[in-house]
Amino acid sequence: MAVQPEGMPCWADAMFTDVEGAKRFYADVLGWTFGHAQTEYGNYVQAYADGRAVAAVVPPMPGQDGGTPPPAWCLYLASPDVAATARKVRENGGEVLMEPMAVGDFGSMLLARDPGGVTFGVWEAGTHEGFEVRAVPGAYCWAEVYTRDVAASDAFFPAVFPFTVKRLEDAHMDFKVFELDDAPVLGRMRMDGDFPAEVPPYINVYFTVEDVDAAIGRATTHGGKVVFGPMDSPFGRFAALLDPQGAAFSVIDVTRTEGEMPALTAES
Repeated sequence: MAVQPEGMPCWADAMFTDVEGAKRFYADVLGWTFGHAQTEYGNYVQAYADGRAVAAVVPPMPGQDGGTPPPAWCLYLASPDVAATARKVRENGGEVLMEPMAVGDFGSMLLARDPGGVTFGVWEAGTHEGFEVRAVPGAYCWAEVYTRDVAASDAFFPAVFPFTVKRLEDAHMDFKVFELDDAPVLGRMRMDGDFPAEVPPYINVYFTVEDVDAAIGRATTHGGKVVFGPMDSPFGRFAALLDPQGAAFSVIDVTRTEGEMPALTAES
């Protein structure tokens, strides 16, 4: 697999206080299987869809400053040089939460936050190049930056990564698309009054399923909650969920589409 271009979503992981519970839930909902815990890397456990790496789960780091953060999915964007990306994060008003760090020969990473409070990761590939498959059942499909400070995110991400920006022509939502080489790779959604004030900005990660309604049934049976949907769209039938530990994610069936694709207009 070729190394991903700069800015391409390339990996996702989440920290859970109950890793075994998370493994049971996502095995049931997304059909994941799991590798062995890598003790030398904080008991990091990779998840697989049909034998191909699609995500990972990990317990909190011992002695984590400020206490254990609530469980949340973290999306990683590809970089050819995490040190250079860290400089661009700071130069554009963001915050580096975890300094660039080598992870054996797998690659190097950092964690950052944009000026509007959206946390994300950056990955410089070594032997681990990221998702081994996309947009098939159990695998990553899409992601969207959910933020209240749209001006901050709209300025920050295209300054740090080589994104071009297009606006979705829809009177009912403030939505933009970040593209690489004219291909959409990441969305940006304004968090309106429908989002409770206590919900922080985040990146919503979509995982592919064969049947959204069946996935919802499995999720709720095993302690998950439906936040939105299911809904049909030109992009597929989807729903937003919370897992039993409170991590937000979405499921989508990209084969079940309805309606015309909305127009996108390039930002001047």
